[in-house]
Amino acid sequence: MTRPSTARLVALAACAAPLLAAAHTGGAPHDHGTSAFVAGFTHPFTGLDHLAAMVALGVWSAMTTRRVWLAPAAFAGTLLVGALLGLAGLQLPAVEPMIAASLLVLGLLVATGRQLPAAAGAALAAVFALFHGAAHGNELAGPGAAAALAGMVLATALLHGAGIGLGLALKNANRWLPRVAGAAVAVFGIALLAPLA
Repeated sequence: MTRPSTARLVALAACAAPLLAAAHTGGAPHDHGTSAFVAGFTHPFTGLDHLAAMVALGVWSAMTTRRVWLAPAAFAGTLLVGALLGLAGLQLPAVEPMIAASLLVLGLLVATGRQLPAAAGAALAAVFALFHGAAHGNELAGPGAAAALAGMVLATALLHGAGIGLGLALKNANRWLPRVAGAAVAVFGIALLAPLA
């Protein structure tokens, strides 16, 4: 089997995992006796804005950098910090506009294939992650919050991994599909920003 075919299979498998997890999401995080960890794990899959941003970051990292895990790792770590701040009751300003802006910027980075210095890419990911984390932290507050946050960070890493797998599969195989996908994420960001303006 050739390398591009293997990469495509890995990407498809990575993309299927989030879909399986999303198929079982329900209502509020602690409804129906769901454990806090499972609630936290499924939480990133229930919001298309969070899911799109995390996958887009993985795709962009895979397509433009050699250190593909640096920006996703910065995102996951700072996501946890933001969530802890949210759990502590700290209200960051402009959380929803920053989440929408993250989609716009990450979508444009994927669409254009723009490369950034590794530190700059990681810093950009961290800034956006702080706001995504604050939103998640506010939503996951309650009993079992620590387990919920552990599940959320694991799900985030898996979403980044799905994006990286997809990006690696597309890196040398197709030039227009990442551009279309990135443009779609950017347009989604604009659609979320418009009512907030």
